[in-house]
Amino acid sequence: MKRVRCPKCDTFIVFDETKYNEGQSLVFVCPGCKKEFKIRMGKSKMTNIHEERQIDENAYSQDYGSIIVVENKFAFKQIIPLELGDNEFGRYLKGTNINKPIETSDPSIDTFHCVIRVEQNARGQLRYILRDAPSDTGTFYMNQILKDSDRINLEDGAIITIGATTLILRAAQS
Repeated sequence: MKRVRCPKCDTFIVFDETKYNEGQSLVFVCPGCKKEFKIRMGKSKMTNIHEERQIDENAYSQDYGSIIVVENKFAFKQIIPLELGDNEFGRYLKGTNINKPIETSDPSIDTFHCVIRVEQNARGQLRYILRDAPSDTGTFYMNQILKDSDRINLEDGAIITIGATTLILRAAQS
């Protein structure tokens, strides 16, 4: 499966490239903005970042940790590094002001869905605190929905579900 991004609204369109020949032109109509655009099938000299390159899940283990976005029908696998302070997660949409966008076509993820706050105490130990944005469909921690007032302390390997997408916390190595 391959995906192309609409040049107008940045919505992803997924299609099966095995059904088409090299050199064949394809016409797509974006489901988001209805823009019609063409692509031509061919061999790319550049490495496809999402499909061919191995993603290292421990790449940010020395910094402040990371969030692993599990690949599903709506999104490819992604590793999102965490920073000190509020890490605002949501669906990537052109013009959104969150600092940790997830590239997905999952309509059940809000553009601002949840926050993971990374704090460091006086001894240098990191704390990860999850809260809902609040979102329309809710944020789930270990299959339990969070209330708007909930603040959950996360540990390494914590499973968070937003929409139909699963996130896994990889805490920083001590």
